[in-house]
Amino acid sequence: MPNTIQEIYTQVISTLPPTERFQLATMILNGLVEQNNDAVDVSDTWTDQDQLDLAAFSWQYAASAFPEDGKIAK
Repeated sequence: MPNTIQEIYTQVISTLPPTERFQLATMILNGLVEQNNDAVDVSDTWTDQDQLDLAAFSWQYAASAFPEDGKIAK
């Protein structure tokens, strides 16, 4: 039986079909909302780090979607 989160993911969750993984993710997120856990930041404000993270992800995505050779990635 798996003992760590990584082992659980590798041995159990990653073997599930995508629809079941999506259902599991939904159940986990709904459970967090119902717990009203303080670990989940529900503020509507973006910190400087949030904005930097978004910009970095956007640039990374754009670089992969629009490579320098001019071909659009599928």
